[in-house]
Amino acid sequence: MVIKEVQAIIEKYIEAYNSFEIESMVQLLHKDIIFRNISNTETTTETRGIAAFRELAEQSSTMFSSRRQTITSYSDSVINDEIEVEIDYEGVLAMNLPNGLKKGDKLQLKGKSKFGIKEGKILLIEDYS
Repeated sequence: MVIKEVQAIIEKYIEAYNSFEIESMVQLLHKDIIFRNISNTETTTETRGIAAFRELAEQSSTMFSSRRQTITSYSDSVINDEIEVEIDYEGVLAMNLPNGLKKGDKLQLKGKSKFGIKEGKILLIEDYS
Protein backbone atom coordinates (compact mmCIF):
# COMPACT_ATOMS: atom_id res chain seq x y z
CA MET A 1 0.00 0.00 0.00
CA VAL A 2 1.10 3.56 -0.55
CA ILE A 3 1.82 5.74 2.45
CA LYS A 4 -1.25 7.99 1.93
CA GLU A 5 -3.61 4.98 2.07
CA VAL A 6 -1.95 3.67 5.23
CA GLN A 7 -2.07 7.12 6.86
CA ALA A 8 -5.79 7.44 6.05
CA ILE A 9 -6.57 4.09 7.74
CA ILE A 10 -4.52 5.03 10.83
CA GLU A 11 -6.13 8.47 11.07
CA LYS A 12 -9.62 6.93 10.95
CA TYR A 13 -8.61 4.54 13.72
CA ILE A 14 -7.20 7.37 15.91
CA GLU A 15 -10.34 9.46 15.32
CA ALA A 16 -12.55 6.54 16.43
CA TYR A 17 -10.27 5.90 19.44
CA ASN A 18 -10.45 9.54 20.55
CA SER A 19 -14.25 9.48 20.24
CA PHE A 20 -14.66 6.20 22.18
CA GLU A 21 -16.27 4.68 19.04
CA ILE A 22 -15.27 1.08 19.61
CA GLU A 23 -17.40 -0.30 16.78
CA SER A 24 -15.75 2.12 14.32
CA MET A 25 -12.33 1.07 15.61
CA VAL A 26 -13.13 -2.62 15.19
CA GLN A 27 -14.39 -2.12 11.63
CA LEU A 28 -10.89 -0.98 10.64
CA LEU A 29 -9.23 -4.12 12.03
CA HIS A 30 -8.15 -7.28 10.25
CA LYS A 31 -9.77 -10.40 11.75
CA ASP A 32 -6.32 -11.54 12.96
CA ILE A 33 -5.47 -8.24 14.70
CA ILE A 34 -2.58 -8.37 17.16
CA PHE A 35 -2.39 -5.62 19.76
CA ARG A 36 0.57 -5.13 22.11
CA ASN A 37 1.31 -2.49 24.70
CA ILE A 38 5.03 -2.29 25.41
CA SER A 39 6.34 -0.25 28.34
CA ASN A 40 10.09 0.01 28.96
CA THR A 41 10.71 -2.92 26.55
CA GLU A 42 8.26 -5.18 28.46
CA THR A 43 5.01 -6.35 26.85
CA THR A 44 2.33 -5.43 29.41
CA THR A 45 -0.73 -6.31 27.33
CA GLU A 46 -1.29 -8.48 24.27
CA THR A 47 -4.46 -9.51 22.48
CA ARG A 48 -5.08 -11.59 19.36
CA GLY A 49 -8.25 -11.45 17.29
CA ILE A 50 -11.13 -9.00 17.14
CA ALA A 51 -13.08 -10.40 20.13
CA ALA A 52 -10.12 -10.01 22.49
CA PHE A 53 -9.33 -6.55 21.11
CA ARG A 54 -12.96 -5.42 21.51
CA GLU A 55 -13.00 -6.65 25.12
CA LEU A 56 -9.82 -4.71 25.93
CA ALA A 57 -11.09 -1.58 24.14
CA GLU A 58 -14.39 -1.67 26.03
CA GLN A 59 -12.59 -2.21 29.33
CA SER A 60 -10.07 0.59 28.79
CA SER A 61 -12.71 3.05 27.57
CA THR A 62 -14.32 3.00 31.03
CA MET A 63 -11.04 4.09 32.64
CA PHE A 64 -11.05 7.53 31.01
CA SER A 65 -13.53 10.39 30.95
CA SER A 66 -11.60 11.81 28.00
CA ARG A 67 -8.62 10.72 25.95
CA ARG A 68 -6.79 11.98 22.91
CA GLN A 69 -4.03 10.56 20.77
CA THR A 70 -2.39 13.10 18.47
CA ILE A 71 -0.13 11.95 15.67
CA THR A 72 2.98 14.15 15.65
CA SER A 73 4.84 12.38 12.83
CA TYR A 74 4.96 9.33 10.58
CA SER A 75 8.06 7.42 9.57
CA ASP A 76 9.12 8.26 6.03
CA SER A 77 8.09 4.97 4.49
CA VAL A 78 5.94 1.88 4.74
CA ILE A 79 8.16 -1.20 5.09
CA ASN A 80 6.55 -4.65 4.83
CA ASP A 81 3.16 -2.93 5.21
CA GLU A 82 4.24 -1.47 8.59
CA ILE A 83 4.73 2.15 9.61
CA GLU A 84 5.80 3.85 12.83
CA VAL A 85 3.90 6.83 14.17
CA GLU A 86 4.99 9.27 16.90
CA ILE A 87 2.05 10.00 19.22
CA ASP A 88 1.25 12.41 22.04
CA TYR A 89 -1.33 10.98 24.45
CA GLU A 90 -3.51 12.79 26.94
CA GLY A 91 -6.22 11.26 29.09
CA VAL A 92 -8.28 12.12 32.17
CA LEU A 93 -9.00 9.22 34.51
CA ALA A 94 -12.63 8.32 35.20
CA MET A 95 -11.71 6.12 38.20
CA ASN A 96 -9.08 5.54 40.84
CA LEU A 97 -6.37 3.08 39.80
CA PRO A 98 -4.48 0.56 41.97
CA ASN A 99 -1.18 2.35 41.23
CA GLY A 100 -2.33 5.42 43.19
CA LEU A 101 -3.61 7.56 40.32
CA LYS A 102 -6.98 9.13 41.13
CA LYS A 103 -10.17 9.94 39.27
CA GLY A 104 -9.69 13.27 37.51
CA ASP A 105 -5.90 12.91 37.24
CA LYS A 106 -4.52 13.87 33.84
CA LEU A 107 -2.03 11.60 32.08
CA GLN A 108 0.28 12.97 29.42
CA LEU A 109 2.62 10.66 27.55
CA LYS A 110 4.76 10.66 24.46
CA GLY A 111 5.27 7.42 22.64
CA LYS A 112 5.20 5.70 19.33
CA SER A 113 2.99 3.12 17.73
CA LYS A 114 3.72 0.63 14.99
CA PHE A 115 0.81 -0.18 12.69
CA GLY A 116 0.77 -3.13 10.31
CA ILE A 117 -1.71 -3.28 7.47
CA LYS A 118 -3.03 -6.34 5.63
CA GLU A 119 -5.79 -6.43 3.02
CA GLY A 120 -6.60 -2.77 3.72
CA LYS A 121 -7.17 -3.41 7.44
CA ILE A 122 -5.06 -2.93 10.57
CA LEU A 123 -3.33 -6.25 11.38
CA LEU A 124 -0.90 -5.01 14.05
CA ILE A 125 -0.87 -2.26 16.65
CA GLU A 126 2.12 -2.00 18.95
CA ASP A 127 2.07 0.90 21.40
CA TYR A 128 5.43 1.83 22.94
CA SER A 129 5.85 4.08 25.94
